[in-house]
Formats: sequence, C-alpha cells, structure tokens
Amino acid sequence: MLVEQIAVFLENKSGRLAEITAVLAENGVNIRALSVADTADFGILRLIVDKVEKAKEVLKANGFTVGKTDVIAVEVDDKTGGLARVLQCIKEASINVEYMYAFVNKTGENAVLIFRFEKMEEAITMLQNGGFTIISREQICAL
Repeated sequence: MLVEQIAVFLENKSGRLAEITAVLAENGVNIRALSVADTADFGILRLIVDKVEKAKEVLKANGFTVGKTDVIAVEVDDKTGGLARVLQCIKEASINVEYMYAFVNKTGENAVLIFRFEKMEEAITMLQNGGFTIISREQICAL
C-alpha cells in the first residue's frame, strides 16, 4: 500500500517555507506529515497532505517546482525499539532506506514511520510478513 507524497524544491532563503505553507492553508490543504532536507543552495520539502492533486496544482500555480513520489507508511507502537524493529526487518531483507521521517499520532499510542525504500514492493511484503501494519494516506489523514 503506497502513499502519495509531494516534494517541493525551494531556494534556501528566508520565508520560502512560510510561503508554501500559506499557499496550502489558503487553499484548504491540510499537512499531515512533513520533512525538510537542505543543502547550501536549496531544500526539499516532503509533504503528506489530505488533497494531493490540489496541493500540486496550487503550488505549481504559485511558481514552485513540485514532484510526486510514493512512500510507505508503517504504524508502530510508540515505545522504545519500534523503529529498530522495522529497520531490523528491512536489514534482513537487504533493502536500502533512501530516506525516512516520522510522527506520533494524537493519541500518543502509535507512531507513523514514513519510508522511501530502494525496493518498495519488496519492502511492503517483508514488513507485512514481519507483522507490521502498513497504512494508507486516508488513514494518515484520519489520525
């Protein structure tokens, strides 16, 4: 089960992140998870939102470069070792983690780990066989 994520490329200068979040807010797009990675010259903002196509449309209309990729969302108990168990499962399958980020849901009982793997379908199979719960974008938005 893959989750659509948008990636926005932005100059590494003051106010650009505020502009993106304002555009999304003004257009009724709710951000459910995000990650920012930067270099000296630019940043990559990765977002999981409730309205993917709307977000892409309004950001492009406002001059931002936007891409879409698939990621996997894994729900784990929010307790010591949750991430380690997931990564051990992936290690045993010799699958490379390209990047990841995480958030804790409102109840505080579970965490959601967002992954981009080298071999996405194989990772899903390994995680499901390992007893992990893979969740959809709709489920993320309902948290």
